[in-house]
Amino acid sequence: MLREELEKREEQTLAPWGMRSGASKGRLHPEGEHPYRTAYQRDRDRVVHCRAFRRLEYKTQVFLNHEGDHYRTRLTHTLEVAQIGRTIARALGLNEDLAEAIALAHDLGHTPFGHSGEAALDEAMREHGGFEHNRHGLRVVDLLERRYPAFPGLNLTWEVREGIAKHSTRWDEPRGSDEFDPGPPLLEAQVVEMADAIAYDNHDLDDGIQAGILTEADLKHVALWSEAADAVRKDMGGLPDSQRLWQTIRYLINRYVTDLIDCSLERIRAVPLRAPEEARMQEGNLVGFSPQLDSLRGELERFLQDSLYRDHRVMRVCNGAKRFVTAIFRELVEHPELLPPEYREWAQEAGLHEAVCDYVAGMTDRYAQDQYLQFFQPYQRL
Repeated sequence: MLREELEKREEQTLAPWGMRSGASKGRLHPEGEHPYRTAYQRDRDRVVHCRAFRRLEYKTQVFLNHEGDHYRTRLTHTLEVAQIGRTIARALGLNEDLAEAIALAHDLGHTPFGHSGEAALDEAMREHGGFEHNRHGLRVVDLLERRYPAFPGLNLTWEVREGIAKHSTRWDEPRGSDEFDPGPPLLEAQVVEMADAIAYDNHDLDDGIQAGILTEADLKHVALWSEAADAVRKDMGGLPDSQRLWQTIRYLINRYVTDLIDCSLERIRAVPLRAPEEARMQEGNLVGFSPQLDSLRGELERFLQDSLYRDHRVMRVCNGAKRFVTAIFRELVEHPELLPPEYREWAQEAGLHEAVCDYVAGMTDRYAQDQYLQFFQPYQRL
């Protein structure tokens, strides 16, 4: 099917508030359109084929990659966000390709060792503008990926770049960009924010149980978990523990998604939105949960904060990760000759601290550990 036919199908099938590919604000560097892919389909494909996306396989979600084969990595988390995001976007009459492209790109700016690595880089860059992974993600897609001879970066559309820059969940503190207005992003980007939150809550919960850090005895005091566990026992009877626990997580994901779709549609229709750009004119996001579920989510997230993220075993790894990243950053600033040739060259243009930050932020967990050992413990291995 030709691109023009795909764009015509969007006109016929999307809701009035769904973003049309043919109405994109375009790219930083002008390009001709593709004969059989829409602008957002091209963005999706460019993200999937870039190096930063592949490196997500070896970047931490909660548990380090080498701690177990079944825990989420930043890549599997990203794929789960994209799947949930497409489901929600389809139900809301939004552009699934745009939502998927934003979802696949939303974590490209993450450091090794998850949020611990980000905190370490932010501190190391305090006198040079700090570090924030959404802003760095925009830097990745605009500058650091070098795949095309005509321009730096991936040259993504304005709408996908806005979705990266404005991505906001409980883990994110967007510092904005002069290029984008401070208001809410398009509904497709709002969907990705909520899909990210859904994936975080439920899959971190799943991984915490698998790791033995969270127990059912503790979770029975959390209202959402108790509701889900009771429903699974009632509907499915005596399942093996592993199946019963997963079906409980599955119930929770469905509960989140259903509530989100129903409440978001109600808000969108109540405004009512007549065009995609009108989402930016609202006082806040229209895509969100009901007040009841938001309250229950708050209880669950406080439980995760206290019982999982602050668990001594997780904190021990987090503190070690911060030391790794801080030490590597300082060593490279003090000895820039240790940088790879392309980053030494990049330092001449971007500045030494920015170049070192770009290099360290792009590292995977295992590469950062290898670099630390080479610098400080050359005859040992973790």
